[in-house]
Amino acid sequence: MKWAFKCPACGKVSTIQEFKDAGADPNDAYQTCIGRHTVAWLAKKFTACKGQVDIAITWHEPNQRRDLDNIMAGQKFILDGLVRAGTLPNDSQKYINSITHKFETDKENPRIEVKIHEKEKQLNPKT
Repeated sequence: MKWAFKCPACGKVSTIQEFKDAGADPNDAYQTCIGRHTVAWLAKKFTACKGQVDIAITWHEPNQRRDLDNIMAGQKFILDGLVRAGTLPNDSQKYINSITHKFETDKENPRIEVKIHEKEKQLNPKT
């Protein structure tokens, strides 16, 4: 028998094997979305940000069927994954200055691209 679990937040159905392949604890399949684990696993390759960041997310969908607000709901899993991986210290406004979204259609290669730009620290001039 092959078990699969539906994420209550995004509706994605994932198997225990997919959780294992993403480097996640298979017991998490009952509680969370595989997206959090996949993003965290990928984000471990990046340098940790210490200051405020601007995040640009490009959603490459296979077609134009889904509503944009439903697509954007996935940003929660992206941000949680970046925090879990240590790329961001926290996903609060203290560390995230802005998040922008762009939507493209790519039937051959649907994907999500995330660009993180760490803002340079501004020094307050001495008065």
